[in-house]
Formats: sequence, structure tokens, C-alpha cells
Amino acid sequence: MTQHSSAPQADGAVDPRGRAACPDAASSARSGASGWWRDAVIYQVYPRSFADGDGDGMGDLPGVRQRLPHLAALGVDAVWLSPFYASPQADAGYDVADYRAIDPMFGTLHDADALIRDAHALGLCVIIDIVPNHSSDRHEWFVRALAGDPAARERYHFRTGRGERGALPPNDWESVFGGPAWSPVPGAPGLWYLHLFAPEQPDFNWEHPAVRDEFRSVLRFWLDLGVDGFRVDVAHGLVKAAGLPDMGSGEQLRLLGTAELPFFDQDGVHEIYRSWRQVLDEYPGDRIGVAEAWAPSAERTALYVRADELHQAFNFHYLGTDWDARALREVVDASLTSLGAVGAPATWVLSNHDVVRHRTRLGGGVSRARAASLLMLALPGSAYLYQGEELGLPEVTELPDEARQDPSFFRDNGQDGLRDGCRVPLPWEGDGPSFGFGTGGSWLPQPPEWGELSVAAQTGDPGSTLELYRTALRLRRERPELGDGEPLQWLAAPEGVLAFRRGGFVCAANTGTEPAALDFRTGALLLASGPLPAAESGRTVLPGDTTAWWAGR
Repeated sequence: MTQHSSAPQADGAVDPRGRAACPDAASSARSGASGWWRDAVIYQVYPRSFADGDGDGMGDLPGVRQRLPHLAALGVDAVWLSPFYASPQADAGYDVADYRAIDPMFGTLHDADALIRDAHALGLCVIIDIVPNHSSDRHEWFVRALAGDPAARERYHFRTGRGERGALPPNDWESVFGGPAWSPVPGAPGLWYLHLFAPEQPDFNWEHPAVRDEFRSVLRFWLDLGVDGFRVDVAHGLVKAAGLPDMGSGEQLRLLGTAELPFFDQDGVHEIYRSWRQVLDEYPGDRIGVAEAWAPSAERTALYVRADELHQAFNFHYLGTDWDARALREVVDASLTSLGAVGAPATWVLSNHDVVRHRTRLGGGVSRARAASLLMLALPGSAYLYQGEELGLPEVTELPDEARQDPSFFRDNGQDGLRDGCRVPLPWEGDGPSFGFGTGGSWLPQPPEWGELSVAAQTGDPGSTLELYRTALRLRRERPELGDGEPLQWLAAPEGVLAFRRGGFVCAANTGTEPAALDFRTGALLLASGPLPAAESGRTVLPGDTTAWWAGR
């Protein structure tokens, strides 16, 4: 991790919409006030697929910067950027060669500085990915380790193999991308190194103090540049069980799961995040840490967001729940109970760059996706949106094999190889070679019908998904009951309907396919994900796959 001089910290500014820019948005949580992050709506940008500023077919930081006004108009509070670091791109930038440098395909450090400043001027906070579980095999430490440097090898997991002359991997651990989690060291018979992901992504040894010291330094580098927080990739994977014991399972390892494993969700990770929290608290403006932590239960997930650790953890238990009222109520209750016990807000998410887009995954098309989105935005706490979900984009399921770039697609027994389908570049305009993504085409092919789903096509159309999101986010900001406001009180509802009250606000979601008559008073309609029929005998009828918001009485 080559040392670079710090760039100047970005200045605060006033949002044209009337609130202060992110660094000054809220009093510090240490003063007893709630932080901005407790009910923020945070929008994930996958830089290579968001907007292309230089016409090479690949999204970049100048492209993101040009499209920031879209996010401000949408009404989100923050933008989270997936990795843009210097990288050989063996896993779309999650193999980092230099944590303090921008990969030339995305721009320069000056582009990052300008993006942060522009975002703050629009009132948007900026969260960036940090990838601490593993580096690239081109990282200077690992290059030295392969060359035989003993000190460098201690910063990764090198082990002698089993069997005659160490010809077998040291244990039975599997890679998330398929195959063994160990690769032999070239020129060193019997010696292996650990990689829970691709062979080009060797795992750091977080028991080594140099690793811990270096990442605290990396945090400070980006905090000095003005970022408002970090999304911690594979936050549950840094610490491995002592002695690296066998998994003892014949099932394929999956990152996106809740199994108890000797290399995920070990108790030792919490000491690391307590030290990171101390670094974050050195800076003004509520700088935050967000854990990508796939834990076995909501209670285990809550441990990552105790008062002296990180601020948020993705609610993957909610993301993985079917469109079913009973199941959704159970996961909402479990989330609110476990997180409330440690004083942390819940987070809600339906899509990201690693899973099938929820319009496709939930199986009910755009109507169900709109209903699920409106339900999520009504729940207490913070919400995460993935780029393009505000357009109602479906998963692209018919990409030609020669176009795919996800490493899991090319490895035998990989997790599914479908991540490319949610990473297809966004449509901004209704026509053109890449629907406004850039002037040089797009790195993954866009379906021809996506012009009808573009930002330009949906803007101003009151029935569009984009305008639904814009209205929902405006109401979410205007209604004091929403976000981190009033607690949730469940209402009695027909089978298949999930209904609750939050102060003077009522939400109901019909997860069934048939209309349902509601037995409770709803009040004045604020917003619905689809058309509502006239009330029958004074009772509100909620169509299937529909969510509605009312000003309760």
C-alpha cells in the first residue's frame, strides 16, 4: 500500500434544498443528537455501470460526478461508491492493488476530490467501499511475499499443505467462487496461500499488527479527503478461527448465506471495528462505518453495530425474505428487536451489485417491485437503494457468455455467475448507442427495450417508477413519523397483508395476488404503488402486489 500525501479535506456547503452539506449535516452522535445516518436513504453507485465520462464504454468518476444532480433530484441523502481503487480488475475492483490510488479506468485522485466536493455542495454524503479481507495478488506486499519475503508472508495466510510433500491444500476450505480456497505458491513446492475468493485475491492475516495499522492509516487518508464513511466489504470475514480448522461440510460455500463457518463471523472481528470506530470518531460530522456482514442471525448481525463499533450493518435477512406477509413481519420484528437492543437503527435493502435485482428476484414483475420498494421505505431506520432500481430495471438474464465478466461464472462449481445481470450500465436517454450511458457504447450489452425505462423517458411521467421513488423520498423526508421517527405498531390485517401504523402514518402491503379489504381506518391517501379502486362500503380495498401510504386518523 504505497504511501501518498493526503488531499485537502472537502469543505462543507449548503444544499440548495435547504439542508447543510453532509459534513455539517447533524451534530455529532457523541453530543447525544441523532446522526444523519440513522434514517438516511443511501444510493449505491456501481461506478463502471453508472455513467461514462470519457467515452471508453466503462463508467468512471467524472461520469458519476456529471450525474450527481440526478441523485439530488431523486431525494437521497448519500451516495455509496463501489471500489474505484487501483486494481487489475480480476473481480471488478474488489482486488485492490493500492488502497490510496484511483485506477486510471475510473479517473484520478483529483476526480475523486472533485466528486466529493460536488456531492457535498448538493447535500449528499459520500460513502466509499473499503476492501479489508483481501488484496490483489499485485499488491506490493503480496508480490514481496511470493518472492520469499518472510515479513510480507506473515501479513497473509501461507501454510504448508497436507499429504505427501504438502501436495494437498492445508484444509478443506472452499472459495466463494468455487474450488479450493488455497492455491500453491509458484516455485515453493508444498506451500499454499489462502483466498476465500479468486486466486488473485489473497486473504490478509488480521492477526498481524502491520495489517491493522495500515488499514487505520488508509481510513484516515480517505477521511482527510472528505469522505463521510465506509462500506466494509466482507466485514464478517477478516478473522479466521484459530488453527484454521476444516469446514467439515460437503456443500458449496456461499458468501450470501448464513451458515456458521470457521472463517466468517468470528468474534475477533469486533476488536478490529472498535479500533476503527475510534478513528471515525476523530473526525467531525458523524463519519460512519457500514458492515457487509452475512451473519447467521439478526442477533449476530447486531453485534457489529454496538455503540463502540460500526454504525450500520446491511440487513441481508430482509433482502433474502420472500414476498410473503408473515415472513416479512417476522424478519422486521427480529431486526427491530435485535438492533434496538444495541441502540442501532435498522437498515433495509432489496438489491445490490451481488444479487439478482428485486424486480426479477421477487417474481412478480414491476408491480411487485414497486410495492416492495414502498414497503421498505416506510420501515423504521435507514434504507439502501441500488442504482437503477428507481427505474424499475429488471435483471438481465440473457447476456451472451462472451460478454460476461463475473469471475464466478468462469469457475467450476461457482456460486451462480449471475452477478453481471445486475451490473448492466444504466439507461439515461431513450435512444443512442448506450442510452446516454456514454459516447462509446457500454461494457455490458443493454437490452434494446431499456430506452423505455431510461431516466429521460420516466421523468415527468406520474405513473413511472422513477416518479414513484421521487415522491416516496420526498414524503419520507417531510413526514416526521418516517425514517428514524415513530415506532412501528402492527395492525390487524387480512391474510397476506402486512399493515402498520407509525404515529399519524399508515402503511399496508398486499403480498397476495388478489384484492384485500382492510378492516382499519386508513385516512387520506398519500401514495400508492399502483392504482386503488374506490372504497367498498367504506372499506379500503388494496389490490394484490400493491403497497399504499395514508395519513392516518
